[in-house]
Amino acid sequence: MNARTTVAAVYVTVVFLVSMDMTIANVALPAIARDFAVPASATGAVDAAYLVSVAVCIPASGWVSDRVGPKAAFLGALVLFAAASLACCLAGGLGALVAARAAQGAAGALLLSVGLTVLYLAYPPEERMRLARAIVLPGALAPTLGPVVGGLLVDHLSWRWGFALNLPVGLVALVAGAVALDGGGERRRRRFDLRGFLLVAPGAGLLTAGLNLGATRGFGPVALGLAAAGLGLAAAFAVLEPRTRDPLVDLGVFRDAAFRLSGGAMVFLVAGFMAAGYTFTLLFQRGLGHSAALTGLAVLPKAVGLMAASQVAARLRDRFGPGRVVTACMTGAAATIALTVLIGAGTPVALVMILHLVMGFCVGQSSIQLQITAFATVGTAATAAASTVYNAERQMASALGVSMGAGVLAAVSAGGLASYHAALLASAGCALAAAFVAVRLGRAAVPVPAAR
Repeated sequence: MNARTTVAAVYVTVVFLVSMDMTIANVALPAIARDFAVPASATGAVDAAYLVSVAVCIPASGWVSDRVGPKAAFLGALVLFAAASLACCLAGGLGALVAARAAQGAAGALLLSVGLTVLYLAYPPEERMRLARAIVLPGALAPTLGPVVGGLLVDHLSWRWGFALNLPVGLVALVAGAVALDGGGERRRRRFDLRGFLLVAPGAGLLTAGLNLGATRGFGPVALGLAAAGLGLAAAFAVLEPRTRDPLVDLGVFRDAAFRLSGGAMVFLVAGFMAAGYTFTLLFQRGLGHSAALTGLAVLPKAVGLMAASQVAARLRDRFGPGRVVTACMTGAAATIALTVLIGAGTPVALVMILHLVMGFCVGQSSIQLQITAFATVGTAATAAASTVYNAERQMASALGVSMGAGVLAAVSAGGLASYHAALLASAGCALAAAFVAVRLGRAAVPVPAAR
């Protein structure tokens, strides 16, 4: 492989590891509770520590990338991720495991943001459509394979092996990255914006913690209070940050119409997709009484659809433009999500699989088009800031989507399947909102980089 292909391969590998770690521990929580002799409810901190740490550290990733350079930041984060994975393997108690997961989250935040920076520094805008497969594969496979791999390891080996897998793969990625990355990217010796960090980091952390708590234990006063405090700090950050001489996050990237509209559509897309996945899993198992194995089989075509979308992304973009493609695909996604409310106990599994195949294709196609478009007119100097903002938006949208699904399920208490149907329709509404934003994207003067 040439150097640029190696950079893309390293990006795919690293994003896959980080995404896998978000889900692989879920099925291991009962085993962790048994090993450490703690209540099952206490193990929720294992996931919460990871998610909150990612949310807290993403805002600072742009400053780190500017300060030490994208290559050094990326490789340093990869070393930290591997070390934290080893600490998870060797943890002797719940407290040590939670601390190691928090370190993993910090490293994961850097890898997600800086990884996108090094990828786009290696490929100019006119060649980024060739990266469609690299962009979609990690997100398509990791959520599907994470619970499967985690379950197999827990049943046949130990939950610790779920973290041990990161070590050899991470070592290969580290060596390849050290050789292939050219150390490019502008370094800016700007001071650290402490005020901005003290606003946005706790704000993101509190908002994520509140949404996570609401999704797992209900939106009581504590969850709502945490989320409200997080929103308040984030609002203060948005007001004060543009007045800062050396901002932690350059919010000036929102002046770019393509970036602003693509990011807005992406937030609705991710929130709707995550809410639909969360709700449908509960509907199929709890509401309709199917097994976990059959549920996994029913939604597996979603990943196939996501991957298939990458094969035709360039041709659709060249022919119709990103706005029209996303508008059509998100309208299709909304329709397929809405149709899932018609699924009953006697619905053939093959029909359920077809719906998820179409849904995966529509969401995958939209995700590719939006990410390429978001960075189409972002200059090299602003790539780190744009990567930080884009990943922060995606992270918050993921947490918001799951929480929205859980909140609707809790709020609608009509009995039977009504609560699941209401949550799925809310997810479809998010997809329609993404389509509405994409209409505006189509009307904006958005460049269409060459596909080849």
